[in-house]
Amino acid sequence: MKAAILFADGFEEIEAVTPVDVLRRLGVDSVMVGVFGMEVTGSRGISMNMDCLLDDIFVDEFDAIILPGGLPGAHHLRDNDQVQELIQDAHSLGKLVAAICAAPVALDRAGIIENCRITSHPSKESELQCCEEYTQNHVEIHENIITSRGPGTSLDFAYAIAEKLGLTAEVNELKKAMMYK
Repeated sequence: MKAAILFADGFEEIEAVTPVDVLRRLGVDSVMVGVFGMEVTGSRGISMNMDCLLDDIFVDEFDAIILPGGLPGAHHLRDNDQVQELIQDAHSLGKLVAAICAAPVALDRAGIIENCRITSHPSKESELQCCEEYTQNHVEIHENIITSRGPGTSLDFAYAIAEKLGLTAEVNELKKAMMYK
């Protein structure tokens, strides 16, 4: 299994690194993809080196596309046409598309949440009126789309992604090992 986590300057560090960490612990090839460069700086000033650039990946080689929130990172993902095409292609191929915090705005622009039940950071609710149902749940799973609320729900988000990839037994073991609840 393989997942692409998209990084743009201004990403929320916890929301980006947690899925990478959890998925790698579970043996999922988790690729950190720089949208604009090989070094990306988060909203708290933490810089990270990427595994590759957006130009270097193809949707058909991934099982999941993951978008962290944070500002202005989520807006960079929303406003980038290449990211939008990747989201649309992944969704049309039935691949998992996951977005946390402010990042569901990128899914909205891509036009893939119209008939979905989703969640996001509360500050983005008014921008997501095209969805079928907006909830305040920590994580929402609607077919191949997963959304989540924010930094505090990052582990729940990462576990939901792994479970949707078919790793439920492994997630249960990892939760024990990580002292989760």
